[in-house]
Amino acid sequence: MENLEHDFYEQISRPRRGRLKVYIGMIAGVGKTYRMLQEAHDLLAKGVDVRIGEIVTHDRKETAALVTGIPVIQKKEVFYKSKKLTELNLEAILDSRPSVVLIDELAHTNIPGSRNEKRWQDVLEIIGHGINVITAFNVQHLESLMEKVQQITGITISETIPDHFLEHADEVVNIDLPSEDLIQRLKDGKIYEQERAEYALMNFFQPEKILHLRDLALRKVAEKVEHKITNASAPLPFEKFLACISTNDKGAKKILRKTARMSTHYQAKWVVLYVQISRESTYKVKLAAQRKLLNNLKWAAEQGAKTLKRENDDVAEAIYKVIKEENITTVVIGRPKSTLLKQLLGRNHFKNLLSKLENEDTDVVIVA
Repeated sequence: MENLEHDFYEQISRPRRGRLKVYIGMIAGVGKTYRMLQEAHDLLAKGVDVRIGEIVTHDRKETAALVTGIPVIQKKEVFYKSKKLTELNLEAILDSRPSVVLIDELAHTNIPGSRNEKRWQDVLEIIGHGINVITAFNVQHLESLMEKVQQITGITISETIPDHFLEHADEVVNIDLPSEDLIQRLKDGKIYEQERAEYALMNFFQPEKILHLRDLALRKVAEKVEHKITNASAPLPFEKFLACISTNDKGAKKILRKTARMSTHYQAKWVVLYVQISRESTYKVKLAAQRKLLNNLKWAAEQGAKTLKRENDDVAEAIYKVIKEENITTVVIGRPKSTLLKQLLGRNHFKNLLSKLENEDTDVVIVA
């Protein structure tokens, strides 16, 4: 009886999940932080306990003016490489338990040694403790869109947010602004100081690039709304994806990104499988290749995948077993040039795998 009473106490004492609101912008300067602060003032006027966890104004006067009047949770000081730096104070937020906390720059990578590696992980922990969060990021930081943004802008994005993060969002709002208005704001010095503004006008802030980024942002928000409507009416059919990778770093990353995008579209779970054959044992593979493999598996886990490693010289058999164990509906592998497919073709395993799957409800996708 005592155990039952204790369990019930634990249930009613456990905080409910906080709600998450996300502002997405197509590019810097559209007004995400400004809108977050406006909303904070509206909530304060209604008596809600709102506090700033992290706000970055980028020295924009209009934005900085809105910070006044909103309680701030003091950031923590961290010494790293003999420098004193400041970071979001996750522990103070959890201890003070405000009703709503504002957290800017969601794609930010935390200082090494922090409780979580990424700020988006901090946000998930905060809402897990029953605290509501309003946050923001630009569309180029979304993992599934990173390569498209690179093609559009020619700029490599180093800090990203996994697509599955948006599955936790209760509300996603697109902050939109016509490219002409955005460029005028830049020229007026409302986004960057003059020298940086001139550089931006020649690079990132070009009308055609802005229109492409705007389209990506609108599509991503529309996709979130569509998923919400679909879930409310008729759920999507069950899907579960399996990404099969080898020690081929570039090929593996393409397979992983493709599978991640597919799982996001279908709101499905996905699994990553690495089959280690005898000649790829720890003692026979170069350290650099091992490191890249581990980084790929780590990346996949951050995107929400379950990662598996199997030791088997019969690669096809290992894949087939995981397909059955995990109830996989779609297998994703590399094109014939990939190391894995060479292994399969080399011993006719690929034909055997397809033969085994002939009577199974499992599709095979070869990434080009």
